[in-house]
Amino acid sequence: MRAVGEHPKAADTVGIAVNLTRWKNVLLGSAVAGLGGATLTIGTGVAFGEEMSAGKGYIALAAMILGRYHPVGALLAALTFAFADSLQLRLGTMSAAEGGVSIPGDFLLMLPYIVALFAVAGVVGRVRVPAANGQPYVKQ
Repeated sequence: MRAVGEHPKAADTVGIAVNLTRWKNVLLGSAVAGLGGATLTIGTGVAFGEEMSAGKGYIALAAMILGRYHPVGALLAALTFAFADSLQLRLGTMSAAEGGVSIPGDFLLMLPYIVALFAVAGVVGRVRVPAANGQPYVKQ
């Protein structure tokens, strides 16, 4: 997969079907996105509604950038953002009466996005997009 994204002509030279590999990757990514969408509706036990994703797609793009376009790195970045989202939910349930700090809800809602902003801002200059990203390959 990496060779197809970086240098498709070299991948074709060693016998890799470039266009077939790209289509497989697109279909796999679409299936994972579909499972993520199903999780939003089925996993929460509610029906589909407007603004259900609440910007999670942008956080997914930030995870891909922070993970430096590598599956393991993207997974670790996604887990970091999921931790920030979970922390936002936990801090929201704590009240000053329970010994917690009373933080306004608007600030808590911003927490996952602030973490994503700081994470991507710290590494955006050092991340390189695959060389053949978005370029069609025509076998010669």
